[in-house]
Amino acid sequence: MINEDEILRVLPLDISNEIKGYLINEPLQEIRIKANKPIIVNLSNKEVILDRIATINDLKQILVRISNYSLYAYEEEIKQGYITIKGGHRIGMAGECVISQGEVKTIRNISSINIRICREVKGSSNEIMKFIVSKDRIYNTLIISPPKCGKTTILRDIARNISNGMAINNLSGKKVSIIDERSEIASSFNGIPQLDVGIRSDILDSCFKKDGMIMAIRSLSPEVLICDEIGTSGEIDALNMAFNSGVNIVVTIHGYNIDDVYKRSVFKDLLEKSILERIVVLSSRRGPGTIENIYSIGNGGEIKCLK
Repeated sequence: MINEDEILRVLPLDISNEIKGYLINEPLQEIRIKANKPIIVNLSNKEVILDRIATINDLKQILVRISNYSLYAYEEEIKQGYITIKGGHRIGMAGECVISQGEVKTIRNISSINIRICREVKGSSNEIMKFIVSKDRIYNTLIISPPKCGKTTILRDIARNISNGMAINNLSGKKVSIIDERSEIASSFNGIPQLDVGIRSDILDSCFKKDGMIMAIRSLSPEVLICDEIGTSGEIDALNMAFNSGVNIVVTIHGYNIDDVYKRSVFKDLLEKSILERIVVLSSRRGPGTIENIYSIGNGGEIKCLK
């Protein structure tokens, strides 16, 4: 369950009261607020456009509340484009980016915000776990998924299951390191995970994946590394380092199917280095988290469909 009060308390009272009326029957997913535009509420199965037009003053009120009256204290998060509030809910921001030496230093004159509701679905990975566990070992696994198909939710639940152990799959609890570059897996607030990622999990929050994987291998003695949305050669090098260190990996990549990602150098490197053992393809065909296929990867790179 989410704590809706943590979300509603940052909103002006009249907006909060109006949105409450939509929470009776459907879960809230996003609240999109743009200066001089109507507020948009995304529920589980529909979008609602409110009559209420957001003002610059509304945005200022919200920013003051989410930053506990000190935007300066959240400067590092703001330059990444978001602030995470208690409960793990993320407030994305858009406005005027201040660039210095080729890097974004902060965002000012913020003109729109997107409040994304953080949810966990315990048990969402149980079907996948049967295919990625063998003899108390985790197969090196890549999850392929388009946006908004539940991959991060499932990855989080995989972390929880691996960390806690699953007697039904004869899996003992493992030490897990989660490299949570965008604070989406564990949804940490002040460094503390707001969602259940298991009792043996360590989280490197807001840390670049490449750096975080190397740090974890050197200092946290993980048995399994977990990270979301790999995509650079440096990240592949770090995964290879983990593989050569005897650490198993579970990672995700954006895509629609194997053919969609097969020509990408990232995917080819994982195959050529014989790192991957399982590939899971997700979709939203029957709702977020639909398992389309699960593949086994042989030593020679041959791919066999398991589901």
